[in-house]
Amino acid sequence: MRATLPLLVLIPLLAPLALSACSKSQPEPSSSPAASSAPAAAGPVVAGPAAHVLHPDLLDPGKANARAPDVFKAKFTTTKGDFVIEVHRDWSPNGADRFYNLVQMGFYDDTRFFRAIDGFMVQWGISGDPMVSAKWMNVGVQDDPVKQSNTRGVVTFAMSGAPNSRTTQVFINLVDNVRLDGMRFGGIGKVVSGMDVVDALYKGYGEGAPSGAGPSQGGIQMQGNAYLDSKFPKLDGIKHAEIAK
Repeated sequence: MRATLPLLVLIPLLAPLALSACSKSQPEPSSSPAASSAPAAAGPVVAGPAAHVLHPDLLDPGKANARAPDVFKAKFTTTKGDFVIEVHRDWSPNGADRFYNLVQMGFYDDTRFFRAIDGFMVQWGISGDPMVSAKWMNVGVQDDPVKQSNTRGVVTFAMSGAPNSRTTQVFINLVDNVRLDGMRFGGIGKVVSGMDVVDALYKGYGEGAPSGAGPSQGGIQMQGNAYLDSKFPKLDGIKHAEIAK
C-alpha cells in the first residue's frame, strides 16, 4: 500500500495560499470506476497576452461580487477536450459565487492542471500571470458548511488549514474521497459531461514540491506559465472557461 502523503502542502516563505486540497492515501479498490477511452488531444495551449492584459478586471478581486444563479453550468475547453461542471449554489453559496465570478472574469483561461494525481484528484486555479496571482493570493471567501460529499466527479475548492482560505484553486475528485468531508472540504458542483476528458489529463509529474518532484505552487505563483511550460511541458491546460448558455 502506498504511504499516505501529508494533508496540506504549504509553500515556505509565502503567505498561506488556497493551495493543496489534501494529499492522497490509497483509495479503496471499489472507489474508482474504470475510465472510458481518452479522446484525441485538442492541441496545445498557445501562449498569448498576459491575463491582466486580456482581462484587466482580474487585477481587482473586489469586482468578483456577482451572485451566482441557483444552478449553473461552466464549460471548460482544455487541451484534451471539453468538460462541463454543474454548480449548485445551495451546496456551497460562498464557494459557488466565487467560482461563478472567476469563470465570468476569465481567471481560468490559459491556466494549467498543475496537480494531477492518479486515483485521487486533478487540481488547478493558479493564474498563469504572476501579477494576477499576487492580487488573489489572500482574498479568501467565507467557509460554508459541508453539504456535498467528495464523490467521484465532484468539484471542491482547495484551501489551507486556516479558516476562510478558499481563494481560486479547485479540484475534481477522480474517485470517492469521502474522507475529505470531515476535513471541511465541501463540493460546489459536479462534472456532468466530459469526465473521460478529466480522467485523461496528464498525470505523469505526480505530487508537487516539497512532497514530490512535480510543479511547485510557489514557482507557479512567482513565475506563472513560463515556469510550468519550461519545466513541465506535458501538463494539460485550460484554453477557455465560460458560463454555459
